[in-house]
Amino acid sequence: MKKNTIRSIKEAKGLKVGDYVKNFNAKDIYEDKYNLSNALKNGPLVIIFIRGQWCPFCNKHLKQIQESLYLLYAYGASVVIVSPEKSEFIKKTIQKTGAEFTILYDEDYKIADTFDVTFRPDKMSLFMYNKFLGAKLKESHSDDSERLPIPATFILDIDGKIVWRQLDSNHKNRSKIEDILNNIPKQSNFSLHTV
Repeated sequence: MKKNTIRSIKEAKGLKVGDYVKNFNAKDIYEDKYNLSNALKNGPLVIIFIRGQWCPFCNKHLKQIQESLYLLYAYGASVVIVSPEKSEFIKKTIQKTGAEFTILYDEDYKIADTFDVTFRPDKMSLFMYNKFLGAKLKESHSDDSERLPIPATFILDIDGKIVWRQLDSNHKNRSKIEDILNNIPKQSNFSLHTV
């Protein structure tokens, strides 16, 4: 997708189950480099796209992920969150959610574009996000396009193939921990029934 392509939420379809994800690099809040191929050497990966620290639904979802992190680890998976916000705003996400997992700054929407989840909200939504929720999208993102990712969850196997996804244009609908656990490729003998 071209950098300045502006699409509606209906035009963003997302990668499908069975698609392979191209390798990508990004930085976390500590300016450490994150590489997808290296991360997949450790096992399956749960990738979650969020809109930002201003989004109450994102914060609630990340708190649920944090509370269940030990289960995800027991299933042999790791978690990475992808945000279009710069590090100073990602730090606010961590403060609000207690997140102990990796959160990447998706500079220029490269990762969201790779997953085909980038869109531009309509004018009314942008007004609400910026005015009432304090999103400051032009300030908090790498450009002033005010694009966002559809909040979505993808599970990748160790080969980088998508084995499950949750993608819904309604930002209130998020992946459930049970669905994530049930779709992680089996890496251990851990059973959900033992919890």
